[in-house]
Amino acid sequence: MNKRAESFDKARDYAFLLLKFRLRSVNELVGRLKLKKIPEETIKEVVSFLKEKRFIDDNIFARAWINSRLKRPLGLRRIKQELRQKGVDKEIIEAETAKVKDYSEVETVLDLAKGRLSRLKGIDQISAKRRVYAYLARRGFSPEVIIDTLNQLCR
Repeated sequence: MNKRAESFDKARDYAFLLLKFRLRSVNELVGRLKLKKIPEETIKEVVSFLKEKRFIDDNIFARAWINSRLKRPLGLRRIKQELRQKGVDKEIIEAETAKVKDYSEVETVLDLAKGRLSRLKGIDQISAKRRVYAYLARRGFSPEVIIDTLNQLCR
């Protein structure tokens, strides 16, 4: 077997190993292959092979990532940011987040805020609101929804 075919096989096998653990975006996979010092040309061959055989697809990756992260629960803002960090195209992110059904940010924030506030009974209301706000903001919920919910709960 020639050197080029050997390099391709090695890179393909490594890509399959990575994909065995979880779906990955094209950009993530390319990054991991580069870390292994695989030649650029071989990486392109492997990526096109994997795309052709439908082992990698950013649309499917984004859909799966969104579904798994909504179960945590996280806000769409944070999920979009994570997908951008993973190198998924903005158009794909917008298209896949637009398809999200049965998700109410207001209800999710309300449930999380109630739970957090019940744990913070012993401290003053302003500090409790500040802590809950920070917690929800870190989880990627929109500031307007958080503020409205906290004002509603703390009346």
